[in-house]
Amino acid sequence: MTLENVLLVSGIIFAIGLYGVLSRRSAIALLMSLELLFNAVVIAAVAFSRFTPPAGLADGGVVTANEVRAALTGHVFAVFVIAVAAAESALALALIFALYRAKQTVEITDVSEMSK
Repeated sequence: MTLENVLLVSGIIFAIGLYGVLSRRSAIALLMSLELLFNAVVIAAVAFSRFTPPAGLADGGVVTANEVRAALTGHVFAVFVIAVAAAESALALALIFALYRAKQTVEITDVSEMSK
C-alpha cells in the first residue's frame, strides 16, 4: 500500500460524494454524500500523516517529541473531523425530520422555506 494508492481511493470517494451532492434531490442522499466527502478528506489526512516520516528519521538522527506530535497531526485531525461529522449528522437529521413534518417531503427542490 503506497501513498498514491490511498490518495487514489480518497479521490475516488471524494468524486462519488461530490457527484452525489450535485445530483441528488433527497436531503438524506445529500447528507450521505456529504459524509463521503468528509471521509475522503479524513482518509487523505491520515495517509499524509502515515506516509510522511518525521524529519529526525530522514536525517538519521533522533526523533523528538515534537516530531512525533507532528507525525500524528493527521490522525488527530481525523478524530476531530469524525466528531464534527457526527454532530453535523445529528443536526441534519433533526432538520430533515422537521422538514418532513412540515412539508411531508424530504426533497430539497420541493421546499423553498421551512415555514408552513
